[in-house]
Amino acid sequence: MARYNKIYAGPVSEPLPQVQERICTAAILPGTALVESGSNFAQAGANALTKVYIAQDNYLAMKGVDDATLANDRIVGMEMLDEQFFNVRVPTGTNVARGSQLTTSAAGKFVLATTGQRVIMIAEEAYNNTSGADQLVRARVARNQLAAA
Repeated sequence: MARYNKIYAGPVSEPLPQVQERICTAAILPGTALVESGSNFAQAGANALTKVYIAQDNYLAMKGVDDATLANDRIVGMEMLDEQFFNVRVPTGTNVARGSQLTTSAAGKFVLATTGQRVIMIAEEAYNNTSGADQLVRARVARNQLAAA
């Protein structure tokens, strides 16, 4: 069970982020990274280098943050702006410190960036995921960075 019940975390002065809605090519969990694949959305791969969107929870269908959008269904990808916070999915066994640089794994989840990888998000909280399941961690977008040595 996720620690948060929403993917978009604010600020409250901006009610909702800008979004794109498309068909997803595979089952996708909210809080993971999406990339454009033709006219569809696909799960981002390891160290995604193209524009990244965050998969939104399907609150209109009363789905939670742990309910995947099925392949060939419509999914909402949120565009990230500097002043916005998102709860992004990190895999079990990931120890995130506040300020950690995050990139994407092969499954579109957010993992610690290593030297030379693209930094997509910066963690806004510390969380050691020893829960045995993926968890949501508060983060904000990083702009045009590479992980330092």
